[in-house]
Amino acid sequence: MDSPQPDTFLPQVSVVIPIYNGETDLPELLACLRAQTYPRGRVEYLLVDNASQDRTAEILQQAAESAQAEGWNLHHLTEAKIQSAYAARNTAIRAAVGEIFVFTDADCRPQPNWLELLVPPLADPSIGLVVGEIVALPGTTLLERYADSRNLLSQKDTLAHSFCPYGQTANLAIRRQALEQVGLFRPYMTTGGDADICWRIQKQTEWQLHFAEEAIVQHRHRATLKDLKSQWQRYGRSNRYLHELYGVGLTRKHTWQESAYLLSRWFLKELPIQTGKTLLGKTPAIELISTPISVYCARARTAGQQAAKLSEQATEIEWL
Repeated sequence: MDSPQPDTFLPQVSVVIPIYNGETDLPELLACLRAQTYPRGRVEYLLVDNASQDRTAEILQQAAESAQAEGWNLHHLTEAKIQSAYAARNTAIRAAVGEIFVFTDADCRPQPNWLELLVPPLADPSIGLVVGEIVALPGTTLLERYADSRNLLSQKDTLAHSFCPYGQTANLAIRRQALEQVGLFRPYMTTGGDADICWRIQKQTEWQLHFAEEAIVQHRHRATLKDLKSQWQRYGRSNRYLHELYGVGLTRKHTWQESAYLLSRWFLKELPIQTGKTLLGKTPAIELISTPISVYCARARTAGQQAAKLSEQATEIEWL
């Protein structure tokens, strides 16, 4: 039997979004969901309040009521037992009716044709996961410009992982049948769960992964040193957790001696050269401080990796 063609393939889609203290992000996120070009009757949006302490619950309830009046399907759910985005996603998955689960986050801004471009590859019956691209929202701070210059959000990096490709849950679609085979997210994991679920599907089943580069979600970069440090510490913890689960290699430890060497070389050699190039218009100004920021990120990642240890509880897998 021939597989359905992409232009006629309109499966029921369940969009899953965990939210923690998202009152600032919700208005723009809701506007992006409302603007989706995928047929409204074929998609439901499940927004899960993960024990927020702000006005998230109130905003979500109002949004659900407004969506019903406007003729689109938005559900306000709650996951208060476990403080974890993966537990919140599992709560939505169990309540969902879709054949396809699509994941993004509260601080993301899906483009209007996001679902329209992310879903069609699943018309191929061999495809179980589709990864969309993540691009940066326009930034104004030095840290945002640095991250943008390094293209830090792109899924191309995770798709090139040496152990096995994976997509981040900021822009990821998974077939329901795949989750029925391998289980849901590990609810007590705090980071690395996107890689884990993609790897389980690819290692334990025959489902294949597809990259839909034109299906774009925008995401903002970290704008403060505190947030940047937290981000890179989380990357380090993820490295440790995936090492314990799969034996993948750990990121090389970044030592104080290495930091001192890199910063000395930057100050004595790179900074004068980059200053000249910047004044001549040959190099963006952000390159003047790229080395100190890179060192700061590497130190944070090393600290996160060294301090992390996967708990026994975090190895548990929930099932549909």
